[in-house]
Amino acid sequence: MSPPPPPLGRGRKRAAQAFDEALDDAELVTARAALAQGRWQNARSLLVHTGDDWDRRGHRITVLAREPYTAAWAREWLLAEPESADASVLLAIAQVRRVLHGKGKPVRAREACEKAAALAPADPTPWLGVLMLECAVGTDHDAVRTFEQVRARYPDHHHAHHLMVARLAARRIDMGPDPLHEVYDFANWAAEQAPADSPLAILPVIAHAERYRALAAAGHEPADPVASGHWTGRRARQVMKAAFDWWLEWELEGHPRRLVDLNFLAHAKYCEGRGAEAAALFHRIGRHATPAPWSYPDRDPHTAFATARAGALGTA
Repeated sequence: MSPPPPPLGRGRKRAAQAFDEALDDAELVTARAALAQGRWQNARSLLVHTGDDWDRRGHRITVLAREPYTAAWAREWLLAEPESADASVLLAIAQVRRVLHGKGKPVRAREACEKAAALAPADPTPWLGVLMLECAVGTDHDAVRTFEQVRARYPDHHHAHHLMVARLAARRIDMGPDPLHEVYDFANWAAEQAPADSPLAILPVIAHAERYRALAAAGHEPADPVASGHWTGRRARQVMKAAFDWWLEWELEGHPRRLVDLNFLAHAKYCEGRGAEAAALFHRIGRHATPAPWSYPDRDPHTAFATARAGALGTA
């Protein structure tokens, strides 16, 4: 039986404040709207045209998989095309999303990802799904092992590196602030290994924010990031400058997840007290805010983003 259509009539205020994981991908937004009404053919066409642009494919599939009825429509797609790798991986990631929201069983989501991986051995996306699971509910060993499966297929996978940074940042939290923590080493290593034009150059900024999140949640840093010295130390300033200089030189307009990086970089520059640099980033971000890192450690991301943006742009 096909699922019912999604409920209509969300309040305008709620809709206006909603963060959209699709970011500025208009084709993805169109395909997602069609999928919500059961027209999976639009998603099929989108993924065919995405091809082996692995960062874009991962972005599009994880966003499509977030919708509540995606699993049901993906099963209908598989009934029509039983050997479709696209339908299989979309179903698998949808099942992963359910587990991450407290529904479904991890073992079944893993099995779905493994089945999708068998249909498309070169595709890192099924392994991205497993990595999402392992970073949430698995062991460190399993997370690292799965990350290597992703890297074996695409060494510069943006989303996978972000997941690993978030996972590593929470390790040895009882030790408190540590400028030599392993998450910084990992981020620096990844940035050095990547090509010069890779957005992984900004990964050390992501590591800095994720470590702050973990430290603040444990009470080792103030809950207000601006009040924390985490962003103003010598090492932090070097990381922020290098990342901002990279952005000025490369500014990859076409990368599907560049707005995630820009939100992290704007957050860092605002917390560092570099208002002019933050303002330039807010102009690029426009209306495409992301919950992370504005919600760190436990803040309302809408308020935090609006306050920072107004302060940087002088509209407070």
